[in-house]
Parts: sequence; structure tokens; C-alpha cells
Amino acid sequence: MALRRPALASCLPARRSITTGLAANGRSKGLDSESSSMNVRQSRDGNYRASTMMRTSPGPANVTVVMPALNEECTVGENVRALLNHPTMHTLPIARIIVVDNGSTDATAAVARAAGAQVVSEPRCGYGSACLAGVLQAEAGDVVLLMDADGSDDVRGAALVMSMVLAGEADLAMGSRTLGRSDPGALVLRQRVGNAVATYLIRLLSGVSVTDLGPTRAIRRELLLALEMSEMTYGWSTEMLVKATRAGYRVVEAPVDYHPRRGGRSKVSGTVIGSIRAGWSILTTILRHAQWKPEEATRDPSIPFGPGCVT
Repeated sequence: MALRRPALASCLPARRSITTGLAANGRSKGLDSESSSMNVRQSRDGNYRASTMMRTSPGPANVTVVMPALNEECTVGENVRALLNHPTMHTLPIARIIVVDNGSTDATAAVARAAGAQVVSEPRCGYGSACLAGVLQAEAGDVVLLMDADGSDDVRGAALVMSMVLAGEADLAMGSRTLGRSDPGALVLRQRVGNAVATYLIRLLSGVSVTDLGPTRAIRRELLLALEMSEMTYGWSTEMLVKATRAGYRVVEAPVDYHPRRGGRSKVSGTVIGSIRAGWSILTTILRHAQWKPEEATRDPSIPFGPGCVT
């Protein structure tokens, strides 16, 4: 049974529902009345694939927060403490905060651990590699909340994104910086332009209208692994969205605020070269996965459908 939406929902901004349903028969997956769970296995090519097996309905989910970090000693500790101490987070079942150290040469790992996070080391360079390493540390049945470690993501907005998956209102919930408020200097012009181009291309090829490809997003662990994620660098977030629409997941956007990073320099928007590389990776990721099809039904029928779904 899905959790009821926490009390914090009444004071948070409204979300934006994006209905997806691209199963081969034209209906959204997961319409069986019986319960099932995801049996995830690692294939020979290193990707994770899912098949369904019958079982009883799951109990209430816990939340694992995953934050990839590379040389973020100036920001990661404050970010972890903000998650642990923010009043809205106290109403949510957060089981652990995982900081994935992606080859830092500073004290990122020590600072994160001292602040109360579990630290996982992922020496293989890449945003996607770090995210996947953290996801694999989550417990089966957990809702995974992905966010950056630089302090730019809004904690209150992250709580809203998380609560929509916990309440069974979304399979993939994403924070939209476009629908929310961005502080001056938080989103530079090249980020805004690249975001607009990428979301337009996704709408053109996948038929789903989104406003942002931001880092704050929540999804159940099994549903994420069922997407056979393969983009281990900048394309991770884009691949997740494209494949989620192809799998018939309910995708929901919520407005989130966005702040300037608290220290250091962004690996993406901090340099022109970094922005070009990220933009090219995102665009090629969209084209590479636009025709992807799940091997088997990947949505868990034991998770009730919420408002705005296709039936």
C-alpha cells in the first residue's frame, strides 16, 4: 500500500502531471489486479534488467537520498546537515543519506561522513556511474531521491518531489527549476538554452512535455533499475526520463527553487567546454534511446495508480 501524502503537502506548491503510456498495446503498463514485484538481475553487458514475480503488496517505503560528489568538500557537509535538520524532511521516512565520492582529491568523503552521511566510493568517473553506485546501495523497495551535493537544490522542493512518489502519485517525480524560482546567477544563459533545446527534442521524439532536466528527482529503486541505465556520464538524467516515458511510467513535475552553488565551480556550467560536452551528451542520449523498449512489463502493479494516469 502506498503511503498517504505527508502533511507538508498542504503548504507546498502544486505539481504538474505528465501522463505517459507507451506500452505496445497502447495502454499503460501495470493494469493487472494481482500484485507483483521487480526481480532485478545484472546481465552480461553490465546493465540491470527486470522481470516480474508474484508476491504480496509492499509495505511503506523508506527513502534513500543519493548525492554524487566530486571535490565538494566546501558544500557537501552543509548539504547533508540541511537534509537532516530541515523541518519538512522530518515528516518523511528517510532511512539513509548516501554521498557517492566520485574520485575526489579533497576531503569530500571525510566531510560528508562527519556530517552524518554514508559514504560510498565510486572511482569510475562519471555522473551516471556515481548515481548508479548510490542506487545500488539502497534497500529493495526504497524510494531513491537523487540530488546534487553543491547546495543548489532546494531542500523543501526535494521533499515535495519525494512525497509524490511515496504517495503513489508518480512513478518518476522531477523537480522543475523552470516552474520554480531560480536565484540570480543560479542558472546561466547556456544552461537555460540547452535545457530548452533538450526538452523540445524530448517532446518531439517521445511525445512527453517537460520543462526541465534538473537533478532533483525521485523514483523507486526497482523501477529505476528496470530502465537498464547505460549512460554513465552527463546523459544519465536524460536517459532516465526518455526510458521512463517509453516504459509507460507516470512522470510528474513539481516546481522547485534553485540556488547558486555554495562553493567551488560546476563541472558542467562552470566552463564553456563543460557545457558543450554536456549538451552534446544530452542530445545524443535522446536520439540513442528514443526507440528503446523495455524487455518486459516494468511498472509494479502493486503500486496504485494515481490521478492523471492512463488506464
